[in-house]
Amino acid sequence: MSGISKSQVSRLCEEIDGRVKAFLDRPIEGDWPYLWIDATYVKVRQAGRIVSVAVIVAVGVNSDGRREVLGLEIGPSEAEPFWTTFLRKLTRRGLRGVKLVVSDAHEGIKAAVAKVLSTTWQRCRVHFMRNVLAHAGRQGRRVVSAFIATAFAQNDAEAAKRQWRLVADQIRPKVPKLAGMMDEAEPDVLAYMTFPAQHRAKLHSTNPLERLNGEIKRRTEVVGIFPNEEAITRLVGAILLEQNDEWAVRRARYMTLETIAPVSDDPLVSLPALARLTPGLRRQPTVASRQLHHHQGRDPRRPLPSRHLPNPRRSAACWHRL
Repeated sequence: MSGISKSQVSRLCEEIDGRVKAFLDRPIEGDWPYLWIDATYVKVRQAGRIVSVAVIVAVGVNSDGRREVLGLEIGPSEAEPFWTTFLRKLTRRGLRGVKLVVSDAHEGIKAAVAKVLSTTWQRCRVHFMRNVLAHAGRQGRRVVSAFIATAFAQNDAEAAKRQWRLVADQIRPKVPKLAGMMDEAEPDVLAYMTFPAQHRAKLHSTNPLERLNGEIKRRTEVVGIFPNEEAITRLVGAILLEQNDEWAVRRARYMTLETIAPVSDDPLVSLPALARLTPGLRRQPTVASRQLHHHQGRDPRRPLPSRHLPNPRRSAACWHRL
């Protein structure tokens, strides 16, 4: 970049570092029933050598059905102490109410989740299938994939477990190693089946993070080799901040209030659904609402005048344009 002095570059980096640090260290408020964790790898210079380090990203859905980036960590390995330290940092910032953690089968993560969060761990179904099909042989991959998919197609956890064991027993005589992998992974791969059916498509794998990880990979590959870990935090943290802002301004929730209420510890989350389902129970205007409408010269308890109601002809014209 021409025309920019070193002092200006330093000032810009300090400004970015301050915003990223405030974002990554912000308090985590409320309940977060679902947590996705995934890792990608980048190269960095350390003591004159080029090494590969893991960049860990955590994304959660809160009891309001909104998705946010919750944490970022950089480490040399994925052993249990690393995961334990990362999860404890999140809990110190206020993470609570986690019912399910979704990740790949990273070394030590299952034990760290049980130790720090005392909750259920879901092994990424997509990565598990890749590992399993590697033992099925080129000729048998399609058949084995179809067999295992019948367990995922069941309506509840018990039916899925029965079908899973049936498939494992069917392939055991020909591919015993694959059947053994299924036996070992059953509780972790099918953990998501105990949660609401409307959420399962988003819970069975780390796919909700694929687009975010793809953007991180695309931008870090432009750099190639980072000079230090602070530079990684600056770039990746800015990407996460940008993505979090994009999620925040979306009108649609990632999960609806009606479906998130059963898995939330917050009793207030179920109030909108209760008001809708209970006959004769109407939402009363709040004090702020009364003040606003009073300022506008209208009583909120009276029906809207006809000029405020939608025009049927205009609405029909909009539909025809679609």
